[in-house]
Amino acid sequence: MPQVNKVTHSIEIKELLNFADRTIYAKKGTYLFQEGMEAEELYLILSGKVQISKVTKDGRELALRICGQNDICGELTLFTESPRYLLSALLLEDAEIVAIKKEIIEKEIFQNPSLAFEFMKWMSDHFRKTQTKFRDLVLNGKKGALFSTLIRMTNSYGVKQSDGILIDLPLTNQELANFCGTSRESTNRILNDLKREEVISTKKGKIIIHDLDFLKTEIGCENCPAVFCSIE
Repeated sequence: MPQVNKVTHSIEIKELLNFADRTIYAKKGTYLFQEGMEAEELYLILSGKVQISKVTKDGRELALRICGQNDICGELTLFTESPRYLLSALLLEDAEIVAIKKEIIEKEIFQNPSLAFEFMKWMSDHFRKTQTKFRDLVLNGKKGALFSTLIRMTNSYGVKQSDGILIDLPLTNQELANFCGTSRESTNRILNDLKREEVISTKKGKIIIHDLDFLKTEIGCENCPAVFCSIE
């Protein structure tokens, strides 16, 4: 079945692989790195999914994005002295990941204009996605934050069905709440309302969006390009 608005990546993946220092075979439920750890490497994901999140002092979690095949994580430590990871990276699936020393990437960016251009372009796109997500979380309230998250997930993991768009990513309501910066109880209540209104339904732990236009209208969606309106 066709993917909906699948986002593509501009980084020259094959070129980055040339600088790989080691390969990691990580298990679901483990951390690739955690906030506050010394940062010496960037990571390129060859397979599996990694959730990037921020944990507050009171234990609440805000999930910022999900990295998949050919995505990079740990990039926020580039060109900083005595760097530490600002976020945590949790494995949602078993994954194969290559690690690249931070200083090697920094040196290559200085020496390779083509790689530097592609990396800057990728970082710019990444920052724009983050800014639009925070805009939605701050301005649209709990309900709007959830609607925005569902829209983003259709762009990243949506698969067209005869009766709507399947978000091909199994998530618990707590995990979904983490992407919205809200509680599981609030997320449950809003999802149940959407089910009653037949805007969504669930099947085998996955959400099917039946009325995407309803979600977009409710939050005043600006129809941003999928490259910026995604969960990746």
